[in-house]
Amino acid sequence: MKAIEFEGISKQYRLGQLSTGTLSHDLNRWWTTHILRKEDPYLKIGEVNVRSRKGTSDYVWALKDINFTVEEGEVVGIIGKNGAGKSTLLKLLSRVTSPTTGVIRARGRVASLLEVGTGFHNEMTGRENIFLNGAILGMSKSEIRKKFDEIVSFSGCERYIDTPVKRYSSGMRVRLGFAIAAYLEPDILVVDEVLAVGDIEFQKKAIGKIQDVSCSEGRTVLFVSHNMSSIRSLCSRGVVLSDGQVSYIGNIDSAIDTYMRTTFDCCQDVIVGKMPRTGKCTGKIRFEGIAFLDRENRPAFACCGKFLRIRMKISVSEFVPDCRLSIDLYSMYGNILMTFPSFQVHDVIPIAAGVYYADLDIDRLPLTIGSYRLSLWSGNDRVTSDYIDRLIVMEVTEDDYFGTGRVVEAHQRGKVVFCDYKWEINDSDEKQSL
Repeated sequence: MKAIEFEGISKQYRLGQLSTGTLSHDLNRWWTTHILRKEDPYLKIGEVNVRSRKGTSDYVWALKDINFTVEEGEVVGIIGKNGAGKSTLLKLLSRVTSPTTGVIRARGRVASLLEVGTGFHNEMTGRENIFLNGAILGMSKSEIRKKFDEIVSFSGCERYIDTPVKRYSSGMRVRLGFAIAAYLEPDILVVDEVLAVGDIEFQKKAIGKIQDVSCSEGRTVLFVSHNMSSIRSLCSRGVVLSDGQVSYIGNIDSAIDTYMRTTFDCCQDVIVGKMPRTGKCTGKIRFEGIAFLDRENRPAFACCGKFLRIRMKISVSEFVPDCRLSIDLYSMYGNILMTFPSFQVHDVIPIAAGVYYADLDIDRLPLTIGSYRLSLWSGNDRVTSDYIDRLIVMEVTEDDYFGTGRVVEAHQRGKVVFCDYKWEINDSDEKQSL
C-alpha cells in the first residue's frame, strides 16, 4: 500500500520580495486566480534553482515536477547537495508550506524533525512540549503519558525536563525532538539532517531507533542526510535531487553512486601542470593531471572500503630507462599515513618520450571520512624529475570499512587507517602460551 504519493509537485519562490513587486502584477494575479479561477500567470515564469549561478528571472523553482511514491513501511533516503530541494520537499510533506502545483497524499499521522527545535515553544518546559507535540499529532493525554518515560529516557534530558527549552543546548533540543517524533507512534516519520547536531552516542541511538521504527513497527521513514554510511545502512531506496528535480530513483547503492559521480567537483580531473614544484626537478617525467576513478574508469568519489583508481597523466620529454613513480598520502595535520612507490612492487620501467596514463589501484581504500593531501613524485637514476608536495586535496566520504553499518567516531576521522583483522576468544588452555 502506498503511504506517500507526490504527483507533479512544484514549489516556486520569488527572490527578494513577498509579492510580485508591482501593484499591476498583484492585481493581475488576484483577478486571474480568484475571479477567473485560472492558473496563476506568473507560474509560467521562472528558472531552475541553481544557487551557484546568477539568473535573469526573479522567480525560481525550488522543486519542479516531482513524481514518486513511497510504500508503507519503506525507508527512503533523499540525497542531494545543499540547495537541491531536499528540505523543501520534506516541508511540503510536513505541511510547513504548501506546493505551488501538484498534490501530496500521505496516509496517517506525520511526525517531522526538520530543524533544531521545530515545534517547540521556548517558554514551555520539556515536559510541556512533549504533551504539546503529542496533542498536535492527535494523541490523547493518556497515550502521551504511556510513552512519556520512554521519551525522557531516550532523550537523556531527565535532569532538565522541567526546565524551559530556551535554556537547552542545540544538542539537547535535537535529542528531545527526535524522541518525541519517534516515540509518539507516527505512521510517517520525516527526519532531516538535524541528527548531525547530536553527538556520536546519540546518532547511534537515533539510527537504531529508525531501524526499529521501520522494520519492527512497519512505519514509513523519509530520511535526509549527507552521511552516506547512515543512508546506506538505513534505506532500501534512494531519491537523488539535483537543482530541484529528480535525477534518479532506485536502489540505495545505485542512488549513492549516481550522487557521487554527478555532484562532487573533486571527482573531476585535477590539472596539476601549473602547480608549483618543490626542489630541483629535471622535468623528464612531468605530472600534468590526476583523476579519481572507479573500476570502469568513471569519475568516482573516494569511499572508505571501496575500490579507487588514482590516474596520473604524465609527459615524458625523452627516453627514460628506469621510470619511477610514487604517491604519498598525508593527513590534513601533515602526518604521512601511506606511501605507494612503484619501484617497491614493480621493476623499474623503461619508457619512451610521449604522454601516458599511470594508474594506482587500491582495492579497499583504508581511510576514514576526511580531507587528505597527496604528494606526487617521479624520478629516474635516483634523481627527481618532478615533485608536487601536498598540494592535491582528496576528500574521502563514508567510513563503513567493514560493512557493518558502524562508523568511526568523529574525533578519529581523518586520522586513522583501517586494515582487515579479526578477533577470537578461546577457552583457557595450558597448552596455549601467551
